[in-house]
Amino acid sequence: MGGIKAIIFDQDGVIIDTERDGHRVAFNKTFKEFGFDFEWDADYYYELLQVAGGKERMRRHLHTKGFGKEINPSEEDELIKKLHKRKTEIFIELIKTGSLPLRPGIKRIMKEAMARGFKIGICTTSNEKAAHAVAYGILKEIKFDFVLAGDVVKKKKPDPEIYLLGLKTVNLKAEECIVFEDSKNGLAAAKAAGMNVVVTTNSYTEKEDLSKGDIIVTCLGDPEGEKGELIKGGRGIDYNGVLWLDQLTAYFAGISS
Repeated sequence: MGGIKAIIFDQDGVIIDTERDGHRVAFNKTFKEFGFDFEWDADYYYELLQVAGGKERMRRHLHTKGFGKEINPSEEDELIKKLHKRKTEIFIELIKTGSLPLRPGIKRIMKEAMARGFKIGICTTSNEKAAHAVAYGILKEIKFDFVLAGDVVKKKKPDPEIYLLGLKTVNLKAEECIVFEDSKNGLAAAKAAGMNVVVTTNSYTEKEDLSKGDIIVTCLGDPEGEKGELIKGGRGIDYNGVLWLDQLTAYFAGISS
C-alpha cells in the first residue's frame, strides 16, 4: 500500500530554534571557559552555519581566523573534540532549563503521526547527546522509531547519507516519507534522497534559496498559538496558518499520482 507512512525531522531550527540563542551561546561560553578571547556574533554564526556540524565550524574558524593563540596542528583534533564535548554539555543544560522552547506545531504534528501509526524519526547533524536530550527529554511523550545524530554517518548534509540511513532503518521508500527541514543543506540532503520536503524557515534560513522545497512555511502553526505563513506550495490545501498532517498526506498523495 502506498501513501505516507513516516515523518522525519531535522532538529536544529526545525524542532527547536536552537542556532542563534542555543548553539551559538553554548559555543561562546565554551570558548570563554577555555581561555579564548573571541566570540561568534549572530551574523558571523550565520556564515558558519553554511558548514554542517559543530566540530567542522570550529575547525573552519581555526583555519580562517585562528583562535588568538598558537594551536599545534598535532593537538588540533583533541582540542576540537574537548571544546565540542563541553559545548554540548552547556547546550543540553539550556534545553533542560527550558531556555529553548519547541517551535509551533511540532509536538502537535508528531502526536497526529502517532495517532495514525506513522513512523517518526529525527535525522540531525547535532551531537547525539543533544539530540537525545530533545527527543527523550522535552519530547518524551513522543514515540520515536529512530534518532540519527552526530557522527552516525561519514558525510553530513547536504549529502543524503543520513536520510538514506533513516529510510533503511524503517525499511521505507523515499516517497513514503515527509521530511521537515529548515535550511538549504538539509533540504538538499532530503531531496537527494528523493523525499517529500516541508521547509519551516527561521531567522537564519529565511533568506536562503529554499525553492526546491515542496511546501515552504514560516512554521507549522498551532490552532491556539502562533500561526504560520505559507510561502510556497500547498496548492489545494485549505490553509489558515496551521498545517495538519492529514492535509500534507493528501497533498503529497496528489502530487505523486
